[in-house]
Amino acid sequence: TKQVSDVVVEADKTVEVNVTLEQASSQLDEVVVTTTVSKNTEASVLNLQKNSVTLMDGLSLEAIKTTGASNIASAIKSVPGVSVQEGKYVFVRGLGDRYTKSILNGMDIPGLDPDKNTVQMDIFPTNILENVIVLKSAAAELPADFTGGVVNIVTKDFPTQKQMSISASVGFNPDMHFKDNYVTYEGGGTDFLGFDDGTRDLPISKETDIPNPSNSAENGTLEGITRSFNKTLATQRENSKPDFSLGFSYGNQFNVGDNKLGFIASIDHKNTTTFYEGFENGIYQKSPDSDVNELRFDRIQQGDLGSNNVLTSFLTGLSFKTGKSKYKLNLLHIQNGETKAAFFNQETQLSNDIDVVRDNLEYYERAVSNLLLSGKHTSDDASFITEWSLSPTMVNVNDKDVRLTTFIIDPDGFSISSDAGFPQRLWRELKEVNAVGKVDFSKSYEMFGNKSMLKFGGLYSYKQREYDIQNYNIAFRNFATAGLNGDPDAILADENIWTVESGSGAYIRGNFQPANSYDSDQQTTAAYLSNEFKFSDKFRAILGVRAEQFITHFTGQNNTGTEVFDNEKTIDELDFFPSANLIYGMKENINFRFSYSKTTARPSFKELSVVQITDLLTGRLFIGNPELTPTYIDNFDFRFEVFGDRAQMVAFSSFYKKFEDPIEIVAYSNVAPNQITPRNAPSADVFGVELEARKNFGFISESLNDLSLNLNISVIDSKIEMAKGEDQEFETRQIFARDGETIEDTRQLQGQSPYLINVGLNYNNRENGFETGLFYN
Repeated sequence: TKQVSDVVVEADKTVEVNVTLEQASSQLDEVVVTTTVSKNTEASVLNLQKNSVTLMDGLSLEAIKTTGASNIASAIKSVPGVSVQEGKYVFVRGLGDRYTKSILNGMDIPGLDPDKNTVQMDIFPTNILENVIVLKSAAAELPADFTGGVVNIVTKDFPTQKQMSISASVGFNPDMHFKDNYVTYEGGGTDFLGFDDGTRDLPISKETDIPNPSNSAENGTLEGITRSFNKTLATQRENSKPDFSLGFSYGNQFNVGDNKLGFIASIDHKNTTTFYEGFENGIYQKSPDSDVNELRFDRIQQGDLGSNNVLTSFLTGLSFKTGKSKYKLNLLHIQNGETKAAFFNQETQLSNDIDVVRDNLEYYERAVSNLLLSGKHTSDDASFITEWSLSPTMVNVNDKDVRLTTFIIDPDGFSISSDAGFPQRLWRELKEVNAVGKVDFSKSYEMFGNKSMLKFGGLYSYKQREYDIQNYNIAFRNFATAGLNGDPDAILADENIWTVESGSGAYIRGNFQPANSYDSDQQTTAAYLSNEFKFSDKFRAILGVRAEQFITHFTGQNNTGTEVFDNEKTIDELDFFPSANLIYGMKENINFRFSYSKTTARPSFKELSVVQITDLLTGRLFIGNPELTPTYIDNFDFRFEVFGDRAQMVAFSSFYKKFEDPIEIVAYSNVAPNQITPRNAPSADVFGVELEARKNFGFISESLNDLSLNLNISVIDSKIEMAKGEDQEFETRQIFARDGETIEDTRQLQGQSPYLINVGLNYNNRENGFETGLFYN
């Protein structure tokens, strides 16, 4: 036997390999040719799609480079049925973030935003990617907690030869950059690296007992506490800088005897500035007169909003490959810091008839560290494969010294009072640890004379979150705030700070709310069994079932102390999730697919709690609900797909989803529309169709083979049954109905997009390496 390895075959090309065999006997037993399959090209992703047991779409590194996208959130918009909200949150098939699950190299990762159920995709730079796979139908080996889709972020594998790349880019938006009225504030010395240098740290211990002001000398510590806080409270104006990014990656593979050792390292740094002049948001209400159809505003907020976002990522990994095994160790760290500042004029009419000006200073620091240790082992006859993975992840999210200062506009100047709220300082800290371990086994065998595959395995996942908000106010004793002349920086000036001797001035006052501090954990234990078999050469079926036990505990209390939870079990559910995927291969390149699966959507840590959190920008109050139950969904999918050469294809899909107990964010009561809470609705239905086409123009002329069109369209309709009863959504809508208006007991599902359109015109000349494209979403 003679083995020829390291033969690289590029897409759409033929590689000739000349092999001379020495005569050993009169009979030739075996010739083995081994190669490594590239996974980062359009052709490779389409091949995965064609042979997948589930409905899937994907995005290759090759396609990402064509779009010029710098992060996943920007790139993934071209995947059929995928949209991006707020520039970072991925929705699949128009369903909200609750129904989309994100995994990293097949393993669970926690999100960075406590207000969302999915991972922010803008934190993943494209230079660490191999591809992004979006799975739209379930299988037993996949997690059960998704409905729209599973987004699997696959980081770079190890090259077969040395590769090195250096990249740099500059971005300019005439509406945002080189603006001399860009609003910001003075931060720390390491902001440009994506983390705070301690400038914004809480200057006192969280347990510090802050005294009230008095003439007693023993309360002199109040002066020291007040002086320890950062005095900067006002925004400032400066010239906004353009966006820029820097990247470097290196990889290689070495022979170690008969084995191979691979290495990869990548670092990426991005600095992005956004500036919105004339930013506006408001709260509007219906008139109490049912014959008035126009909305009236309660509050309108207008002004300028500036943001500088710094993202640094580092990926490194080792792989060791033997003849029958492969081991991988990957380390990924992402560091993100965002400085935000805003200056608003605010007019309030209904709840409090005042006009104010407000300075917002905000800083958000986020860090993700992920370790992946995995192995794959193949038996001598390649009929039995074992794969295992261990992946701990640590997440730290800190909102550091968020400052809100509001002055009331008086006829003869400015003042501060409880009517508009005293100046506020806030620190929010979230720590989350996620540990996941899983093992998968697959056994090839024959059934009905055809090749079949039996799969089974298990998973254990543990998530633990600590959440805490420390809130402080700046109050005044015997002090006329009109003398500040509307200058926030004058509030903590040395001469204006309260002292025992003067008995007047500004001082720090604690405003801790017990509901905003909690500990919680989630445990998922899963086992699955599935079997892939063929009825004939053209028809195959994949049938399976997954069992998941989901347990969550909560420790915390409400603000009044009437509800106290001490590591109490809030959910304990053992569920079985069947799945069936049927595939009829009409021809080698044509598939008919049908899929059924049962999945779930579970409440988040924050939702399944008693927290009461105020959004600093909108003033909206979120109230947790420990009575929530999981949502269960029956999913039906159909797809017809045709694959051509040169990464061409066309596909038509339709789907239907039936929801039981969907979770929606609704008004807490009909007298408090600015207070929101999650609640289970009775049921919901979602219908949709998708069309995808990738076609080059070579059918017109051979010279147009390098020009291609990508088109995908999704049309989706949803209907949810509103909850009925006192203070429930249906009754609230009836109370505020207009004359002659009929209130139906159904509406569209929250966050559901009625349609999605993605179009791309690409030119890719492989011979000279020139690529360009024009895209619309």
